[in-house]
Amino acid sequence: MRLDHVSYAAEEDGLRETAARLAAVIGVEPVDVGVHPRYGTRNVVLPLAGEHYIEVLEMLDHPVAERVPFGRAVRERTRTGGGWFGWVVAVDDLDPVERRLGREPLPGNRRRADGTELRWRQIGVNGLGVDPLLPFVRQWEVATWLRPSAGAEPPVRLASLRLAGDPARVCGWLGRPASSPLHDVDIEWVAPRGAPGVLSVRFETPTGPVII
Repeated sequence: MRLDHVSYAAEEDGLRETAARLAAVIGVEPVDVGVHPRYGTRNVVLPLAGEHYIEVLEMLDHPVAERVPFGRAVRERTRTGGGWFGWVVAVDDLDPVERRLGREPLPGNRRRADGTELRWRQIGVNGLGVDPLLPFVRQWEVATWLRPSAGAEPPVRLASLRLAGDPARVCGWLGRPASSPLHDVDIEWVAPRGAPGVLSVRFETPTGPVII
């Protein structure tokens, strides 16, 4: 089980401006703009080393966005100033997760600006608005070379997540020990003083560590 990406809700100045600002801070270039037709959002991808990426999101001005929990949650996060919205883990086989949690996976897709459609299955996506501490779990259904950041090796690595909340809840959800819930990224746990979820992300860059 590895980290797939972290999501950041656009701030009040909008998707492209927020993505450009984050990209400049960590030293990468935005590479993609796409639409999630099922969830009423669009995004910009910031590629990172190790096939990780940041997904900057905003709600679409479309009726579907009001009907789905994910779109409404993105809108609410932007309304309150934007910032870290959630995190996503990837597995090669979602079936064991489905059996353990008793949850049926939902389909997901995103259409890139060049028309390419990316597809996946996922568990837990609709819970982000209710409990942003718990990641949703994804299994990609497209070739590795089509996925965000595939083949790109920018000199910026996502080193760790700082999460506010109960590690037992997250590790129970993931079926992993609290000492190492992910294989590729460190997690620092802190007691929540407000809403649980992603507090900050630490990046290793050519000029030193950067924390957002």
